[in-house]
Amino acid sequence: MKKGLNVVCLGGGIGTMNLLKGLVKHDLNITVIVSMADDGGSAGRLRRAYNVLPSGDIISCLSTLTENELYSKLITYRFPGDRYGKDTALEGQKIGNLLMVAAEEITGSFEGGIALLKKLFNVDANIIPATEKKVALHAKTIDGRVIESEEKIDLGEYAEPRVLEEIFLNPKDAETPQTALTALEKADCIIAGPGDLYTNILPVLVVPAIAKKLKALDIPKIFIINIANKPFETKGYTVAEFIKAVDKHLGSFPFQKIIINNNSKFPIPAEFDYTYVPFEKDRMPTLPETFAVIEADLVDEKFPLYHNPEKLAHVIMKNL
Repeated sequence: MKKGLNVVCLGGGIGTMNLLKGLVKHDLNITVIVSMADDGGSAGRLRRAYNVLPSGDIISCLSTLTENELYSKLITYRFPGDRYGKDTALEGQKIGNLLMVAAEEITGSFEGGIALLKKLFNVDANIIPATEKKVALHAKTIDGRVIESEEKIDLGEYAEPRVLEEIFLNPKDAETPQTALTALEKADCIIAGPGDLYTNILPVLVVPAIAKKLKALDIPKIFIINIANKPFETKGYTVAEFIKAVDKHLGSFPFQKIIINNNSKFPIPAEFDYTYVPFEKDRMPTLPETFAVIEADLVDEKFPLYHNPEKLAHVIMKNL
């Protein structure tokens, strides 16, 4: 078991949180670089009401990385009511999001606010926004329409055909904090995914400075393929389509290893329109001879849309 390595995780959402749940149990120096394209739910409401960066994934990281279970429950407590309600309403709002607004106001900066909450909740890992200023996520569909909202893309709130051609940030040249670039330069390993490809993962990878670093750094870089395909975003995708999507957006696939789940025996609940991501070797693009495909049983048997954090961390630690 290799210890004390600097591991940088790129993404956001439930997939990244499941990754962190497993990694935090190992002796690693963890940095998470989080997408700032979120504009939905209760964090999106605060973003509009107070002109702040979205805090949802930051708070999720804090709740996952703190060792105190009560702290985790506290900052993820959501007041009863509609999380998609009025922007200034308390109903449906999460305490952690409110704390982040206050912490930013007290310290004078978003990163200062993160540092304050890290200290308050005893979190050692670094949590860094992928961009210094607010960005809007746009997507183009295969028939040329532009969807201008992360929430609409995430929830599939646009007309058929709901097949995405590409995503892009506005502004496209959004700057990355130097702390994020320094973390990438010092990394022993970089991990992207799992998570929603077009609304969690690519919004970090396409940030210009991050994309440039990913291509330039000669260190182990791992891409984790999702367990299941999300409706609208990746419906019908095989492993190959995930690779091709990253290649299309970055101009290359800068990862030397992919980790894929090979256990699809657990039925996905019928109420979810999800399907397991198949690995079809004959559809794989041409990749360098040094490229490695790591297959393992990674599924969470209790909720097979997602990875089991312990299984995933075990495979990662074996391949660092």
